[in-house]
Amino acid sequence: MKPINVGLLGIGTVGGGTFTVLKRNAEEISRRAGRPITITVVADKNLELARSVTGGSVRLTDDAFSVVADPEVDIVVELIGGYGVAKELVLKAIENGKHVVTANKALLAVHGNEIFGAAQKKGVMVAFEAAVAGGIPIIKALREGLTANRIEWLAGIINGTTNFILSEMRDRGLSFAEVLKEAQALGYAEADPTFDIEGIDAAHKATIMSAIAFGIPMQFDKAYIEGITKLDAIDIVYAEQLGYRIKLLGIARRREQGVELRVHPTLIPAKRLIANVEGAMNAVLVQGDAVGATLYYGKGAGAEPTASAVIADLVDVTRLHTSDPEHRVPHLAFQPDQVRDVPVLPIEEVITSYYLRMRVDDKPGVLADITRILAESGISIEALSQKEAAEGESQTDIIMLTHQTMERSANAAIGRIEALPVVSGKVTKLRMESL
Repeated sequence: MKPINVGLLGIGTVGGGTFTVLKRNAEEISRRAGRPITITVVADKNLELARSVTGGSVRLTDDAFSVVADPEVDIVVELIGGYGVAKELVLKAIENGKHVVTANKALLAVHGNEIFGAAQKKGVMVAFEAAVAGGIPIIKALREGLTANRIEWLAGIINGTTNFILSEMRDRGLSFAEVLKEAQALGYAEADPTFDIEGIDAAHKATIMSAIAFGIPMQFDKAYIEGITKLDAIDIVYAEQLGYRIKLLGIARRREQGVELRVHPTLIPAKRLIANVEGAMNAVLVQGDAVGATLYYGKGAGAEPTASAVIADLVDVTRLHTSDPEHRVPHLAFQPDQVRDVPVLPIEEVITSYYLRMRVDDKPGVLADITRILAESGISIEALSQKEAAEGESQTDIIMLTHQTMERSANAAIGRIEALPVVSGKVTKLRMESL
């Protein structure tokens, strides 16, 4: 049978991995797809790199637009990244009637609605398994495997860099700055790690998962995003003492009034499986009404794990290449006319539990004042720990874990606590999830 011809845009880490795995497992992949899948042209600005990876076995060009216009190319694989030229190339490929496979979470989270709309009109597929959690088939699970379920919530460790940093901070008691420097030296963190450590990368992925889980448009601009840069090592220690671990979680939860979509450091009970995901690994926990909780774990980045997801998409597209567009799996799992513009709730309306740490004068009556403010705000305390003041110190730390309350109420109470003359500086507030 005639091979499917693929044009590969970008042969960096993931592009190189895709080329290598596709070549190595060609026979197995062909047996699964029903026909050979062949990369016939590679576009990259660095032709020398492209030549070294491909061994000159395919046509090379530094003009990506010539690939998306090539009538011989059936599927375009976009591995360039970013929002700029990648968006132009993807839309041009769709306009030219080509299917697209992409690992570009930023592009889909921000421009996905436009891209999927264009693909729908043209009757082509846009596949994006590799855009979330590398080699873990979480998109497939949400779109197809869990289709009988009303998804109630999902929570994911979906950025390996931040998980590596938090694991090292906990294991070795180091500061954020020290571990970041080490992560950069080991290649886990970029020279400019902003997208990772500020939670933006995780928010892109959480946005995509929320759209598929709940049948809503991509709404990245409504996500609440808080990274790990301000996290203090002492809170990791205190959380551990209380039976919790701190992870950067991407969370999407269905509520009556709308959808929660948020990324932030989160205390999770240490006995939960997801709390024990260490190093650069990823994991996503999904709660469905019929199936209950399901956990997906694996490598969230890297050349071959991500290539595994790219090639799985290539096989899917190849199988459905000649099928009626009306009978394919919809891009966001729900039929396009059934995607509902449900509001994303502002963070002030999120309901969760809290870890509060405050520095206070070590004298009688302080605890009573603080608990009175919380009680008046309708916030009940689940656990409380007051540390012994160090010798010669006149201040100590109080740590409280609250029951669930609305963020607005927690913020108002914290404002009143910070105004007490016996409380020094700001109260540290971290959100908690029992999962």
